[in-house]
Amino acid sequence: MLQLPAAPTAHAAAPSAEASAAADATGSNTVDVSLNKLTPTAPSDGDTLTVSGTVTNEGKQSVTGAEVGLRLGPVLNGRSQIDSAAKRTGYQQGADGTEVGGKYVKKFSKLAPGIRQDFSISVPVKALDLGADGVYQLGVSLTGRTSAQPWSQVLGFERTFLPWQSDAADTKTKTTYLWPLISTAHLTAETGSDEQQTPVFTDDDLAKELAPGGRLEQMLSLGRQLDVTWVIDPDLLASVDAMTRNYRVQTADGKSTTAGKGQAVAKEWLNKLEQTVKDEKVVALPFADPDLASLAHNGKTVTGSLGQLKDATDVGAEAVEVILHVKPQSDFAWPVDGALDPSIVDVSTSAGAHSVITRSDSLREGDALPYTPNAARPIGGGTTAVVADARLSTAFQGDMTGAENSTLAVQQFLAQSLMVTLQDPDNQRNIVVAPQRMPSASQAQAMAKALTALSDERWSEPQDLSAAAKAKPDPSATTQVPSAGSYPASLRKQELPKSAFKSIQNTQNKLNRFQTILSEPDRVITPFGRAIDREMSTSWRGRSAEAATFRQGVENYLTTLIEQVALIKKSDAKLSGRSATIPVTVQNNLVQGVDHMVLRLTSENPTRLKIGDKAYYEQPVKVAGGHAQSVKFTTTANANGPVPVYAQLYTEDGQPYGEAVRFDVNVTEITLTVMLVIAGGVLLLVLAGFRMYTQRKRAARQQAEEGPEDGPEGESGTEPGEDDPEQPSDPSPDTAPESTDPSDTGERVDR
Repeated sequence: MLQLPAAPTAHAAAPSAEASAAADATGSNTVDVSLNKLTPTAPSDGDTLTVSGTVTNEGKQSVTGAEVGLRLGPVLNGRSQIDSAAKRTGYQQGADGTEVGGKYVKKFSKLAPGIRQDFSISVPVKALDLGADGVYQLGVSLTGRTSAQPWSQVLGFERTFLPWQSDAADTKTKTTYLWPLISTAHLTAETGSDEQQTPVFTDDDLAKELAPGGRLEQMLSLGRQLDVTWVIDPDLLASVDAMTRNYRVQTADGKSTTAGKGQAVAKEWLNKLEQTVKDEKVVALPFADPDLASLAHNGKTVTGSLGQLKDATDVGAEAVEVILHVKPQSDFAWPVDGALDPSIVDVSTSAGAHSVITRSDSLREGDALPYTPNAARPIGGGTTAVVADARLSTAFQGDMTGAENSTLAVQQFLAQSLMVTLQDPDNQRNIVVAPQRMPSASQAQAMAKALTALSDERWSEPQDLSAAAKAKPDPSATTQVPSAGSYPASLRKQELPKSAFKSIQNTQNKLNRFQTILSEPDRVITPFGRAIDREMSTSWRGRSAEAATFRQGVENYLTTLIEQVALIKKSDAKLSGRSATIPVTVQNNLVQGVDHMVLRLTSENPTRLKIGDKAYYEQPVKVAGGHAQSVKFTTTANANGPVPVYAQLYTEDGQPYGEAVRFDVNVTEITLTVMLVIAGGVLLLVLAGFRMYTQRKRAARQQAEEGPEDGPEGESGTEPGEDDPEQPSDPSPDTAPESTDPSDTGERVDR
């Protein structure tokens, strides 16, 4: 009765019901309501709920009689209802609950255009009059008036979720949360020439990630307070370990290096990580986290690519064990975003994986299943698909630097988590959460906040990944791997192309040939082998230009080293005799020695010039680091004229090494002048010998004519005649008969 007289006036001042609905749909965006803090995130009996944030008038008119209040909506009945509520914008009368009201409001006499005001409302949980356990919609509304619409209405609205579990659930969901420590590639293949092989980094950005407040520092500091499964890229560990000692950083132009300065933060981070995981479950990815989908779709037909993945898997497990002193599990494969098809499964298992981490938006359930099934699914061939929950796994993607985004994400994550338990409260489930590979610092903080709320174990309890993979599969859950055609086009566009895998294999082939000649091959195999692993990294997705630059840099540096062992260019040589010795010099500018090589010298015209006794001749080569070695070859000329000769290095298995060196050997005839000089010399020798002979004969005859003096009685002396035979005492000729063999010039060609 009291309202009846006022009814006409109210009717005149207020719009119709249809107009009110229209105003609610549009006017609720006049004021921006930002919900920046909600504590506790999952309240219990006796708690006081505090909601804080800001309101900003984005309209052109001042808002008077403004009031911020909380609106508790109805309990939601399923996960899809949470999704729908989260997508709605603006206030919808009847769907967004009624205002708690009373003293639990914040009033503003006036909100001028563009002005932001802070608010904070605290209300005892008992005042909310929450009923059964479940997920409730919680709204924050601003009501007020404007000069254009002078009646009280909702001008701004924000909604979130309030998970309510008054007592611990009888059956709790077992939740596995993966905590990834992964970064982009930072180490190059280049190392110093010193004994320690000082590593060279592309930049010093990794030091920034490890420093206080950095992404990786936050991941470690937050993660060590949580019950999670650590998923680690061994390349990150190897890079940080390299930073604990002296290291160099490439300059912007890539032509020089400067000293790195991140040793202290690297040591602190690595020591803290080692202490954190010593009693925890650790999963080691293959070294450098290779892109399994790219390999499956574009790389497996390239010879050697699958072998590269197997090597990365083995090396990765060893690196984690050596650096962190824990034995990791290395039989899990994690394709990007958990997207699967049969070829990805095949590639994953080819490297030894028994479990493949996928996601529920890839291995989709049918509509007939009213609850979230266990993560583990047998998909054939002894392989288990560990299906991470897509809603929970993607909850913290996007920009989390703003307090509002972070708060809303945490509340939605907790709401979905509770709803999993409430779907079938008597059936315990094992679920897995696989977030993005490289969460930002703000994303990590939001993730940690949500997991901290779960730590009271009212409806969820932690579990490691290995246990989740071994849990009994739900017989009603799908086990059908999606077809290749269902693989997301957006992900396929980001894959490494086939040309990238061809480039990778070309570099690997060069490395294989190069290492065979080295006296210390490990100095090259290790840095280049790991750099080649980095070329296949998942982190290159969306960065095709950077990936190509990195690949080219690795190959260029390897080529530079290969070219340090080479033949020195040789000028043409002349042969004026039948034989000569030709030296060919091998230069080794590497720090280490080279061995297991042969140098082949080949004549293009063996009928004119032979090397040894055939067209070519080979000799082994062994050169110490920083030295040159001359290898000598004997040649034989059979005819005059120029002959092209090629010198080529080969590995012991017959593969050519480096470029061949060509030079001409010009064979010239023995000239007439030289022959006359030689003949004259021989004639002089003969004449000199004849003269000496006649002189000796004359002397002997004179001695015989003088006779003996005072010879003994009865003896008679006999004077020898000119025709008497030569006496045994006569000296032998002091010149030997002339040889008919050609003279050996012994000439040496020093070209």
